[in-house]
Amino acid sequence: MNMYRAKRLFRNMLPLAAGLFLFSCKPTAPAGTTSVATTNGAAFYTGVYPNLFREAGYSQADIDRKLAKAYHDVFEGPNRVYFEVGDSMAYVSDIKNNDARTEGMSYGMMVAVQLNKKDVFDRLWRWSKKNLQHQSGPREGYFAWSINPKTLKKNSEGSASDGELFYITSLLFAANRWGNNTGIDYYGEARRILDAMWKKDGTGGIYNLINTEHKQITFVPERDMYNWTDPSYHVPAFYEVWAEYAKDGHEQFYRDCADTSRVFWRRATHPVTGLNYDYTEFSGAPHATPWMPPGFRYDSWRVPMNIAMDYVWFGKDRAWQRDYAKRFQTFLRSKGIDTFEDQFNVDGTRPDFILQAGPVKKLRHSIGLVGTAATTALMTGEKESLDFVHALWNAKLEPYDDGYFDPYYDGLMYLFSLMHLSGNYQNIKPQIK
Repeated sequence: MNMYRAKRLFRNMLPLAAGLFLFSCKPTAPAGTTSVATTNGAAFYTGVYPNLFREAGYSQADIDRKLAKAYHDVFEGPNRVYFEVGDSMAYVSDIKNNDARTEGMSYGMMVAVQLNKKDVFDRLWRWSKKNLQHQSGPREGYFAWSINPKTLKKNSEGSASDGELFYITSLLFAANRWGNNTGIDYYGEARRILDAMWKKDGTGGIYNLINTEHKQITFVPERDMYNWTDPSYHVPAFYEVWAEYAKDGHEQFYRDCADTSRVFWRRATHPVTGLNYDYTEFSGAPHATPWMPPGFRYDSWRVPMNIAMDYVWFGKDRAWQRDYAKRFQTFLRSKGIDTFEDQFNVDGTRPDFILQAGPVKKLRHSIGLVGTAATTALMTGEKESLDFVHALWNAKLEPYDDGYFDPYYDGLMYLFSLMHLSGNYQNIKPQIK
């Protein structure tokens, strides 16, 4: 969960145009998708991941330095969000909110396994397991989403489903990359979460991470929050990974969930702007709560990156995804590629309500959104899209002109985007010995 989670647990959504939600919610693959057996040149099968920075004219040496610096800034530099504890543990902190979150912890683990930083990965996992994972009771196997890393007092016992999603996937990748005999049984830990998930039947108000009727990830697998979702939690590429590597007997279910998410994106994104709300019903209709008006805000930034990942890794809905990327880019261009702001109504108009970040309530040209917007260039295949890649290359992870600085969420989105665009965010296959 990101830095706005304390408010986000109750965030609401504005209605989308009614015509967007007349489709059924069945997990049917979109028209024109490829079959599971068809590779379609997708990177999951070929092992070839695009490097758009090279296509944009940058040297590999400069690309490597750019990625290394971003990692250093987020994990090692004076404004880092990664902190080691003793000889064997570490946490990632949303510093401004004085907490550690399953979002940041699991993101840190994904960065570490992708960049082959085993010590960092192991430290984050040990800290997560010790301080966040429930070892008994109805939530056994799940994680408390927020904790004060100094006092170790949990801000909430409940889970946020995106954290578990990234924990499971990063652990499966760790098992494939490093094996399970170096001190941590990564596969066993991933299976523990998954097996616990399948035992959640509503006892104590705790459910599966995925709403089993709608085959969509829940916002929170508890009580009424089991019955709606967050579009940015939809990462169908990860479900495909589970189907391939988890081997827990639910392979077809996970593939169905992946196809359902692809259909869901069609409903949840605006037909002109490509923008989406932070929270929706499973139908794609907005989920309303009384706490704040809806809009394209911080959670929403992740959706274009998730769609780009699915396009590159599996390529099962490429025609629609290319069209989505073009719509999204066209909208941002209309706002100025170097000036577009970070919150909108989904029709592209300026919101009356601004969700405040930092000491000043204002809209910004946020580097986190600059980064995820740039990943849409992976889908279009057009040279014009490289303008977004150049914009990310030239962006700086540094304080804004009003003094606000976010090395946590901005920093992690920036780093993930650099990894995607340089070909360094990949499906990690089992090592052949």
